Amino acid sequence: MKSRPNILFITSDQHRWDCFGFEHRHVRTPHIDRLAAEGARFSRCITPNAVCQPARASLLTGMLPYTHGVIDNGIDLPPETGELGFAGRLAKAGYRTALLGKAHFSSKATEVPSGTPECQFSSADYGPDWFGPYMGFNHVELMVMGHFQRRLAPGHHFLLPFPPPNGQHYERWFHGQGEPGEARRRWEDSIDGRGILAAQTWNSALPEEWHTSTWVADRTVDYLGSVKDQDDPFCVWASFPDPHHPFDCPAPWNQMYDPEEVDIPEHRFRDLEARPWWHQKLYGDEKAVDPNEYTDPTRGNAPRISAQTDAQLRHMTANYFGMISLLDHNVGRILSALAANGQDRDTLVVFTTDHGELLGDHGLILKGPTLYEGLTKVGLVVRGAGIAAGQIIDEPVSTLDLAATFQDYCGVEKPPGVQSQTLRPLLEQKSETRDMAFNEWRIGDIRYHLQLDLNLVRTKRYKAVFEVESGEGELYDLEDDPHEMVNRYHDPAFRKTKKELNDMMRSRPGPLLETPLERVGLN
Repeated sequence: MKSRPNILFITSDQHRWDCFGFEHRHVRTPHIDRLAAEGARFSRCITPNAVCQPARASLLTGMLPYTHGVIDNGIDLPPETGELGFAGRLAKAGYRTALLGKAHFSSKATEVPSGTPECQFSSADYGPDWFGPYMGFNHVELMVMGHFQRRLAPGHHFLLPFPPPNGQHYERWFHGQGEPGEARRRWEDSIDGRGILAAQTWNSALPEEWHTSTWVADRTVDYLGSVKDQDDPFCVWASFPDPHHPFDCPAPWNQMYDPEEVDIPEHRFRDLEARPWWHQKLYGDEKAVDPNEYTDPTRGNAPRISAQTDAQLRHMTANYFGMISLLDHNVGRILSALAANGQDRDTLVVFTTDHGELLGDHGLILKGPTLYEGLTKVGLVVRGAGIAAGQIIDEPVSTLDLAATFQDYCGVEKPPGVQSQTLRPLLEQKSETRDMAFNEWRIGDIRYHLQLDLNLVRTKRYKAVFEVESGEGELYDLEDDPHEMVNRYHDPAFRKTKKELNDMMRSRPGPLLETPLERVGLN
């Protein structure tokens, strides 16, 4: 047995906390369920941010967004900051580090070349022989997009999926499948206006073998095989881009769930009058422009995505569940390879996601600065030596704590100035508790046509969102009100609780890195 464990870090993208077999939505995830049964799962874990780039930068660095500076999508993580993350520190300590799949540490939808391997233009400068290093990972096999959008975004100048020489390892592989041009044609067969089931929802015409989830598992299985006889331990991040929208599940997984039988939220209607001002400004004007509108094939370029009917929401949910089950199937393939190689005894296995999905909560879909539990709470499962099976840990933690956790298990000191706290004492049932976890998001005019400085504090019982500039916010008693129906922010009976949560928010540890608002939300 190795003196230092391997790390197998598996992530999904935009995956709700309740969409597992062990949760109440009863999505079929037998392989992730088995991980949870053999290890521990956290029932009050949150993401440090509700969109991809800030959340992923925090996963890598162990820093909150206002510290690493990626405070919204469209801001690139500086390489010198990324290299201080867990991958770079483990690499310097002798680990073989790899990232396979979606990185999204840098912006893809740029207007001009940015020089990064994830930029739609600059990716062409990184030829087929390039496999890193990148952000502390010695070896990378990446996808620039990962999501099969239906058409071009107004004002943007890229094709999806990126044709060679643009794109990265997945896109180049994808366009080489089948007969010449067949991959592009099959993708177009999915997006020609037929079979629209709901906003962001249709059935993919691509075969399962060409799907991103299959590719990420294929590359991970191959990588595990390539290092099975090596003395040096490995740290591999297998990063799946599903179940992020569009919800374009391929067969046969798009037939796994009957839309008439999936459960949809009881509280699936917009109640903007009970919410703070930015909810109303974002979703109260049917003529407002939605930042996700370009991927909605039914609405043209004008109004925002409207509230979905029950029938539409059921179709969306069925495809979303199917994408999760396909992902879980591929997680099973990776875990089987790990066991077949004899690597499972020496490996800490972690499954989580970057952030959640609204999926009809309060009449909303996708993601945005409406920080309900479906968006901010995430699943976190950990299995490894010294971790008792079947644990459910209810302390409030964050996925940014994984960076310190990996470094702790691998005997690597975490750098100063990060907020990440190791989860090892909780996993090994030591007498440790947590008071709170943080989420933060600064939004500029470019992204949502308003400015917000949102600071979220989550305790075991309460969640508060403070919009610092206006002084408005939200406060929910999640024990008595798990569906977040009654905002107690201005309730005199919760004045003391609000002050305590506000003091927690202001006690946020670590340095603050100011990022100009004019840079926010370009992706």
